[in-house]
Amino acid sequence: MRNPIPIGSLQQMLLPPTFGSHLTQSAEFTVLSVEVWSTGLVVNIHVASANGRPAPDIAVEDHQGTEYSLRDSVTVGSRNLQTFTPTVPPGTRSLTIRSTEEDDARPVVTFAVPPVRLVEDDEPSDIDLLSPPYRLRRPA
Repeated sequence: MRNPIPIGSLQQMLLPPTFGSHLTQSAEFTVLSVEVWSTGLVVNIHVASANGRPAPDIAVEDHQGTEYSLRDSVTVGSRNLQTFTPTVPPGTRSLTIRSTEEDDARPVVTFAVPPVRLVEDDEPSDIDLLSPPYRLRRPA
């Protein structure tokens, strides 16, 4: 099985504010999360009726008009992971997952994107700041 996870570092995990359930003639699915990597995005989808049904046709959009391209799609059991490039550009406030089926091309779920400073792969991450020694303060 091929690995759909992009090369790079995981920047953040976006969780939907509501269940992104969607039903079309060819697919019934729920968008569970979007992983923002330094080199792309991974949309984690639960396919309700995985038996014989194809992976859902989706697109990723943001408010800035970035063009995201599907790079890979892997289905394991009832899960489908779809990898898109590029990653979210700085200043992006929202990502929308949209069904692209001709009979029902509409938004499935919109994610809020909190501002973050993207970490380059060769830079120390914020995790390094949590290494000992720890400096703790007593509450006032």
